[in-house]
Amino acid sequence: MLPPADCQRTAIGLARIQMTLSQDPFLGAPDDALLIAFANGDRQAARYLTARLLPRVLAQATRMMGNPSEAEDVAQDAMMRLWKIAPDWRQNEAQVSTWLYRVTSNLCTDRLRKRRGAVSLDQVAEPLDDAPSVPAQMQTRARMTALSDALAQLPDRQAQAVSLRHLEGLSNPEIAQIMDISVRSVESLTARGKRALADLMAGRKAELGYDDDQPE
Repeated sequence: MLPPADCQRTAIGLARIQMTLSQDPFLGAPDDALLIAFANGDRQAARYLTARLLPRVLAQATRMMGNPSEAEDVAQDAMMRLWKIAPDWRQNEAQVSTWLYRVTSNLCTDRLRKRRGAVSLDQVAEPLDDAPSVPAQMQTRARMTALSDALAQLPDRQAQAVSLRHLEGLSNPEIAQIMDISVRSVESLTARGKRALADLMAGRKAELGYDDDQPE
């Protein structure tokens, strides 16, 4: 059983999300309660759970992939996997958001691993109407592409830990829960991943316009 079609079409669904949330009859109910309700046949629960979760999933995928089109594909895939496991979900054993973070991160890591070389111009999404100047857009695209390509060269676990920590802004304990490892392992993975990224990006500072940037 799948949720309504408009819950699966990312571009259309996102335009309705704020309105959906403002009318949410499940306000205050935990995510897993809505997931179980969907598994029991409540299609409205799926619609409102999508309104809660899809923006987070899409934002996470966009930051990791650096490409809105690929991010939409990842977000739809992640949500479809959530619906498929709904009948087997055990309430209070795990958080839906944590499970979804893990799945989205894994999907992005898989795609990054397959990505090789520079992204061609026809793969870069068109800028928004209110976007910055053309040179600024080009530099931002170049930086996002360079970061995604560099992440693709890291070992999977390092790429996942670095993305969750520095792109998603999650704490080490949160990452440990998502990746099912210890906090110490998270610290080790992120430290090694950051060093590897610095080495990979070192030769591209001038090209990416970082020469005049101040370190964070």
